[in-house]
Amino acid sequence: MSEEPIEAVVRGLGRVAELPVGAQVAVFEQACAALEEALAAMDDA
Repeated sequence: MSEEPIEAVVRGLGRVAELPVGAQVAVFEQACAALEEALAAMDDA
């Protein structure tokens, strides 16, 4: 598996500090979903 999906999540989390608190939740939810998808892909491999 490529590390690109994980790196993309980390880059996305880097922008959290720039956002208002209310908008941060969506970023964390997207990160969680992306990490779950990456883990599922590892299980399928």
